[in-house]
Amino acid sequence: MTKAIDLHTEDVAYPGETGSIRAYLARPADETKRPCVIVIHENRGLQPHIKDVARRVASEGFVALAPDALSPLGGTPEDEDEARSLIGQLDGEETVRNMAAAVEYLKTHPLSTGKVGCTGFCWGGGMTNQVAVRSPDLSAAAPYYGRQPEPADVPQIKAAMLIHYAELDERINAGIPAFREALEEAGIEYEIHVYEGAQHAFNNDTSPRYHPQAAKLAWERTIAFFRKKLET
Repeated sequence: MTKAIDLHTEDVAYPGETGSIRAYLARPADETKRPCVIVIHENRGLQPHIKDVARRVASEGFVALAPDALSPLGGTPEDEDEARSLIGQLDGEETVRNMAAAVEYLKTHPLSTGKVGCTGFCWGGGMTNQVAVRSPDLSAAAPYYGRQPEPADVPQIKAAMLIHYAELDERINAGIPAFREALEEAGIEYEIHVYEGAQHAFNNDTSPRYHPQAAKLAWERTIAFFRKKLET
């Protein structure tokens, strides 16, 4: 549920590595300049759930942008299985650059303070880590149960990191020790939280793996983190 404040939402586009990248933008309806947050979708593309997450971010006082990573392939189809198949057809390097280009777009947006954060879920969690690696202008990143970057790439991260994992997500969690070690060695500000009893995708309230307690706590931590890192 989003807070009962007036929001402005619109479909926008920004320049990416492969051309125009479609995105959903949500923000408070007034014209006040605000910090910005990129919201990167799961492996099913820009679905209604992620648009709702963007509105939740906007309801907390941020400009939220949810890019459609499937823009180079015509955009996210309604069928989630088709979207999942298309995600596998994307060029990895081009996709990272397309998502990282959202940082520059938001940094220079007329209603932006210039401070930009990023969050993402599942596939988008891994992409959030990559945006942190590629974007020195990113101030804060909060990936949810995402694939970790290569340890050799971690020293490129300039953003503060708030990293969420699910206790019962063995495949993704196998990468935590190496990531933690690389973050420590590089002297990067970070926190790692592992949510007891939660599965991969615990934040998605349209999924059977939704874990309301873990989702609520992770969300509260994420919003507090973005307030601290983007509003000061």
